[in-house]
Amino acid sequence: MIVSTRNDVRVSGVPGGRPVVFAHGYGCDQNMWRFMTPDFEVDHRVVTFDHVGFGHSDLSAYDPVKYGSLRGYADDLVEVLEELDLTDVVFVGHSVSAMIGLLAYRQAPHRFGAMVMVGPSPRYVDAEGYAGGFSRAQITELLDSLDANHLGWSAAMAPVIMGNPDRPELAAELTNSFCRTAPDVARQFARVSFLSDNRADLASLWLPTLVLQCAEDVIAPEFVGRYVHDHVPGSVFHQLAATGHCPNLSAPDETTAAIRSFL
Repeated sequence: MIVSTRNDVRVSGVPGGRPVVFAHGYGCDQNMWRFMTPDFEVDHRVVTFDHVGFGHSDLSAYDPVKYGSLRGYADDLVEVLEELDLTDVVFVGHSVSAMIGLLAYRQAPHRFGAMVMVGPSPRYVDAEGYAGGFSRAQITELLDSLDANHLGWSAAMAPVIMGNPDRPELAAELTNSFCRTAPDVARQFARVSFLSDNRADLASLWLPTLVLQCAEDVIAPEFVGRYVHDHVPGSVFHQLAATGHCPNLSAPDETTAAIRSFL
């Protein structure tokens, strides 16, 4: 299968510009970057895509075995970069895609030039000596609720994840995005994401790396972002004024400016 079709890869901007690749988080698609990409298109080659099972990706390519871990998505990302023959890539990964980008870098380090992690978490479940933000019981309850009622879970969780209760249109967009995802894909990706543990991979990231942290982020709290920063050699930590977990929607100008300043 042609990779660009499988992942609905879209390329814009300056053909000879330094490539910036944007990867969306759980239950979302590349449309979530629409407020940021125009700024980068003026001097970069911009690439957006959908993880298989989301957006306009080819759902027939979804393989529950392959996508039973984040490495399946990392394999896809590497294939996208190879098909477009991209090097010195600035990879911008939101939420779980920050770890997908890290795993892809470990596979093909020659393709990457910088890493931007937006609201990253290497492990969501608390462990001995580590605070991930959720107890094992909380994650189990969250996943059981998703199994029982995908649409109800989406309607309840999207406003919590988005934050910004004074801007209900943001939560509505995220809710609609969650609800468009096939329930079986949503359930498996939730398990793969919330039960992942990439703490040991952080030290291998020898790239200029920006960790972007939002305030009042219930999915990836500040102490998690600082953990990532402390364990990625030479990384830069930037606290955004934006609240919630999706600054690409709630504060695109501030998020763009932070990335621009880093680059």
